[in-house]
Amino acid sequence: MANANQRKKVGDKSDSSEGQRGESSKTPAQGELLTSETASKVGGLEVTPPRLHAYYKNVVRPAMKSAFNYQNDNAVPKITKVVLNMGVGKARENPKMLDSLVLDMAAIAGQRPVKTKAKVAIANFKLREGMPIGCMVTLRRAQMYEFLDRLITIACPRIRDFRGLSPKSFDGRGNYSMGLTEQIVFPEIQSDKVEFFNGMNVVVCTTAHSDQEARELLRLVGFPFRGLDVAGINSGPGKS
Repeated sequence: MANANQRKKVGDKSDSSEGQRGESSKTPAQGELLTSETASKVGGLEVTPPRLHAYYKNVVRPAMKSAFNYQNDNAVPKITKVVLNMGVGKARENPKMLDSLVLDMAAIAGQRPVKTKAKVAIANFKLREGMPIGCMVTLRRAQMYEFLDRLITIACPRIRDFRGLSPKSFDGRGNYSMGLTEQIVFPEIQSDKVEFFNGMNVVVCTTAHSDQEARELLRLVGFPFRGLDVAGINSGPGKS
């Protein structure tokens, strides 16, 4: 009888230790957005939520709600994804160029991009169907907010002769597009080690129903539009 009780106690200890290990090994799902309430440790390191997301919840959303008289927080427009696209037409002559630019985009986005291929063959451009001619990556949740934070606070001020972003580059459905002439505006890229220079397109997709709502949303987030007051986390009073 004593041996049975001892075995039961040992079993209880093992079960409890397994439960503790299971709880401590829980990590956020890939791409899951961490908030101040869900901030935890991943791999032994303290993980903090993106500050731009906290700024949106605490400052941007209340301002948008009062400006456009939305009924609830869920009706307020928000940013859903950011798409980075890089067209590399010279890749048909030099495949090494595309491989190098894929690594640069992976360093910028923090996520490995996919190569885009030609859908049709064009003989005049020596282009065959299925030939890799570019790369793209789609960012969501935490990675999206981290990228936008670096784009607004670091990359845009490093653009040569920067005078603000165009406030007219909306598509009528609340999505904004902008172009960068070189990838070296991002701090992750060391200009002295870049072998090929190439521009990229950045598309910011929102849930806004009009360009006016989307423009105000991005302005409050911190996009430095020409002729508009910047209201983001990176700036003070004044015009860009």
